[in-house]
Amino acid sequence: MAFDGITVAALVKELNDTFSEGRIYKIAQPEPDELLFTIKNNKEQYRLLLSASASLPLVYLTKENKPSPMTAPNFCMLLRKHIQNGRIVRIWQPGLERVIHFEIEHLNELGDICKKVLTIELMGKHSNLIFCNDENQIIDSIKHVSGMVSSVREVLPGRTYFIPETQEKLEPLTVSKQAFTDVLQKGMPLYKALYSSFTGFSPAVSQELCFRAGLDADRSAISLSPDESAALWEVFRHLMEMVESGQFAPCIVYEHNAPAEFSALPLTRYREENTKHFASISEVLETYYAEKNTITRIRQKSVDLRKIVQTALERNVKKYDLQRKQMQDTEKRDKYRIYGELLNTYGYSAAPGARSLEAINYYTNEPVTIPLDPTLTASENAKKYFEKYNKLKRTYEALSELTIEVKSEIEHLESISSALDIALQEADLVQIKEELIESGYMKRKGGSKSAKKERFTSKPFHYRSSDGFDIYVGKNNFQNDELTFQFASGGDWWFHAKGMPGSHVIVKSGGKELPDRTFEEAGRLAAYYSKGREQEKVEIDYVEKKHVKKPNGAKPGFVVYYTNYSLVIDSDITGIELISS
Repeated sequence: MAFDGITVAALVKELNDTFSEGRIYKIAQPEPDELLFTIKNNKEQYRLLLSASASLPLVYLTKENKPSPMTAPNFCMLLRKHIQNGRIVRIWQPGLERVIHFEIEHLNELGDICKKVLTIELMGKHSNLIFCNDENQIIDSIKHVSGMVSSVREVLPGRTYFIPETQEKLEPLTVSKQAFTDVLQKGMPLYKALYSSFTGFSPAVSQELCFRAGLDADRSAISLSPDESAALWEVFRHLMEMVESGQFAPCIVYEHNAPAEFSALPLTRYREENTKHFASISEVLETYYAEKNTITRIRQKSVDLRKIVQTALERNVKKYDLQRKQMQDTEKRDKYRIYGELLNTYGYSAAPGARSLEAINYYTNEPVTIPLDPTLTASENAKKYFEKYNKLKRTYEALSELTIEVKSEIEHLESISSALDIALQEADLVQIKEELIESGYMKRKGGSKSAKKERFTSKPFHYRSSDGFDIYVGKNNFQNDELTFQFASGGDWWFHAKGMPGSHVIVKSGGKELPDRTFEEAGRLAAYYSKGREQEKVEIDYVEKKHVKKPNGAKPGFVVYYTNYSLVIDSDITGIELISS
């Protein structure tokens, strides 16, 4: 989701409602491109984060403090000199630009009242924090931009501040109906025509606009009929009236328990049960990016583990393919045995120096031609065929065991890979790492077998069904074993995706009969936490836990069962209550 102009509008309203007329109590610069203000207003204290990061520019109210460097950077010292203890007179946004101006009133060294403007531009890699005087001249900025870097605008002390018009976009709050209709005369997808023509519009808002008007967002804009254009204009004006009047409804849309989209306006094109509403846009931004950063951080921290698993998996798959090919070569072993037997039976009729012998296969009563080495007698040819048979038989018997072992190893590694995909916390990675150590894929730190194991703090996912039954989902093979063989009782129900890596899912029955809806919800969880998550439907095996057994010496997470029920279901777990993760 882009940090668009409508999100900025919601943020400006929130900031004005919260601490307009407040005083700047503290100014800190925790990062090279980030400021943290402490503001006092109406006997309350607030923290405002302003980040001009090229990768993630942000502005939001937060309760969290951040450590600052021992020596404040020059830009921070400049702001402290001019506006610390200053009063925030006005906070505004020009049109729907991704720009916020803070007008601050303060006393100069002579005790006279002065005004300064601190501007944050939220424009991706061009984001900046710019400090200007009341005549719109730049005093300084957190990032200096010279003419060698940008031919559009220099951001240097002494230059006049202005917002560069790098794109010819219309102002959505003041656009006329005719200008709006002209925008639709473009041979591109409708939603793209909207966000590329109006300031402050993101693809998500444009798609929402199309949805509310009952139009296909991917349809060509130029193909709209006059009635369709008129309907789209009415929806557009309604949304802009909501923005102008401050009727914001901050929310985050979740897909598969992960934040997928956020908005300052209701996103009706998503299901309501997938949407979480918040009291403020700051809460949305802090929650959304914190959760996104958590997922990204876990992905980064699991890179080494993924590489180990992937390397071992590729090696074992190659080994398995080679063994399967060798197994195919042994399929002709019985043919050689039959040739040897037939030569022992009918070899007397072979002429000396013959290159083949026609005989009847007494197993099938069909004629067969047996190739012969003309330099050998019939009995010597028979002996040669028996030697080939015995060699292939030994190879087959050895490969039969090896292929089972290698296939088991592949399934084990795929289950570890699946566990890495659902890990949400660093604690989840600890058990996976321990499993790789115990399986011989990694060495424990310290090198010795007596080195201490890391403490396990990760717990299984805990859900509650719509009918009030507790459902537990293992995050890795150690947890799968613990859930199934230590936590679950004999009458509890066990679920698992059929024939693929996935989590063990346990429903605590409490001695009661489970309703159909609980079976379906547990099945969806088993489908979602499996390798088949992206499939339209997944086949799920389920059985009472007492029927699930673990063979001696089996790898973690591996079980057998000889009687079960099955259901085919999707992996949509929306609406199933997550108690803890």
